[in-house]
Amino acid sequence: MLCYLVIILSLLCILRSACPFTTSAAAAASQTRPSTKLNNLPPKLAELVASTLNADRKIVVVTGGVLSGIGKGVTASSIGVLFRAMGFRVTALKIDPYLNVDAGTMSPFEHGEVFVLDDGGETDLDLGNYERFLSVSLTKDSNLSTGKIYQSVIERERVGEYLGKTVQVVPHVSDAIQEWVLNVAKTPVQTFKENNNRDAAPEVCIVELGGTLGDIESMPFVEALRQLQENLGYKNMCFVHVSLVPALGDPAEQKTKPTQHSVKQMMQMGLRPDFLCCRGTSALEEGTKSKLSLFTSVPNGAIVSLHDVSNIYRVPLMMIEQNLHSMLLQRLRMGRFKKGVDYTIVDDASGIEDSEVIKDWKILADSVDKPESECVIAVVGKYIDQGDAYLSVVKALTHAAMATKQKLRIEWIEASSLAPDVGAGENDMSKSAWERLTKCDGVVVPGGFGSRGMEGKIATIKYARENKLPYLGICLGMQAAVIEHCRNVLGIEKAYSSEFSDDLVKDEEDAVIFMPEGDRERMGGTMRLGARETILKENSIARQLYGEEKVMERHRHRYEVNPALVPRLEEAGLDFVGRNTDASGERMEVCEMSKDKHPYFMAAQFHPEFTSRPEKANPLFLGLLQASKERIQSMNVNDLAAV
Repeated sequence: MLCYLVIILSLLCILRSACPFTTSAAAAASQTRPSTKLNNLPPKLAELVASTLNADRKIVVVTGGVLSGIGKGVTASSIGVLFRAMGFRVTALKIDPYLNVDAGTMSPFEHGEVFVLDDGGETDLDLGNYERFLSVSLTKDSNLSTGKIYQSVIERERVGEYLGKTVQVVPHVSDAIQEWVLNVAKTPVQTFKENNNRDAAPEVCIVELGGTLGDIESMPFVEALRQLQENLGYKNMCFVHVSLVPALGDPAEQKTKPTQHSVKQMMQMGLRPDFLCCRGTSALEEGTKSKLSLFTSVPNGAIVSLHDVSNIYRVPLMMIEQNLHSMLLQRLRMGRFKKGVDYTIVDDASGIEDSEVIKDWKILADSVDKPESECVIAVVGKYIDQGDAYLSVVKALTHAAMATKQKLRIEWIEASSLAPDVGAGENDMSKSAWERLTKCDGVVVPGGFGSRGMEGKIATIKYARENKLPYLGICLGMQAAVIEHCRNVLGIEKAYSSEFSDDLVKDEEDAVIFMPEGDRERMGGTMRLGARETILKENSIARQLYGEEKVMERHRHRYEVNPALVPRLEEAGLDFVGRNTDASGERMEVCEMSKDKHPYFMAAQFHPEFTSRPEKANPLFLGLLQASKERIQSMNVNDLAAV
């Protein structure tokens, strides 16, 4: 009997030592697991994963459910503000599931504006939100589309990189997506305000997955993100899901079913939300949060109410009130504001409220809600039916209004509705448009393409010039200003742009010409794109506004002012005070009228709206809002004198 007992005990010891579920074996397995995972990955991806783990870099993924346009971009940007306020270097990536390689050829009516980066990347408008909130300059790789990723995979296949294997969505496309994300996450970004080392790699990457979870186009990206969390580990990557909680009935009752279904679908796809950001008209009720927590398995405290507020600058502040910043640190094992402090301490000692970023942010939010006066700026364009088509222009105007302590009201005017002469004809639409324009305190003619509405823009500029209404022209708005001056000041009646007419007299009627290095055949990425240097003339208004001789601004155009007409235009009072010299010759970048002729008449070939920031309004927009404010004050004084 004793012999049998000894034999049984010996077998148990052998089995215990071999069993993978014992404490010692599990510890050994956990130590070898990362290296085993890396060995199973392609070399490039394995190297990037290892680099990310060694740098302790974190990935925060923002997804959306129920419907598009729910506010993922603002949510992602606001989360970035929280990390920025806590002293972390932050970058961002927007994933767009459409097949276009980039946003450059997409219609503003369908997609909104095309946002241009310093390196010439034509991207989704959400990158504008990222740059404005994070105060960084991103790169073209910060916008990933299905077209881009498939293009890169096909190029690899063409050079034989896959060694003859059948190229498939999994693993080849999903691996390529992971590589792209990790490459962007480690690429240093230039900051606008903080004196961070521009060569230092980011510590946090905010990834926004565009569209709505469940869209067929986003499936490869969802799978890639699922694999990426497996490769990086739970503590290095988290998911924030933005969903809708509508309120229906009378009295209104908050409905959780849309979010329940959205989270259920997300989990069926292999992703699990760590935080729920719930959009709605009013704050989430405690009963609603409890119900959501029960049905989604997201902790009650991790359900954040993102209800409607007076302005978007209050969104990060609303997140802080609900302790999202502290929860993110806990979830990602990042410690608190003072790095090195034990992250397991639950109470919020991050000190985020005392950071300069949040102090400035509160001032910004208050300045929007508590202006000293009101101004009305007309935006005369062709895409006014699409609210996002001029999003950066609206933001730049808002930044300037905040800086001048004014409440901004934008009067949207369809350019094609403006007859060539004020009050001309019996067209009720034209009369209404002119009436609204004449009541404004300033006017902006933004960029665009195509001839529709061009005559209305030219008529607008004539009115602004003759009636001393503060004016800012952007890109096509500058070209239209030059054409107007040629026609109505120089007397060149048929002056126009060669973009819209091919029978113009050379160097006489062709006020705007095609750039010599341009490409007339291919549309995508063939314009003059990205940041270029402009040299501003001494004592010019533009030079005074910028406060420096050389400035870098972003371009997006194929046509330019004809240099042959510049001497005659300057003699007639339109001064070209900003110029750029490159390999193709001298370029006209900024034109203006002197203050003794006009209170503020400014136009730029570049797009100043792309570099405007909440903390620092772009100088050309700031000049417009300041001139508008002075005009209002002057009119008020005259009214009082008349009384």
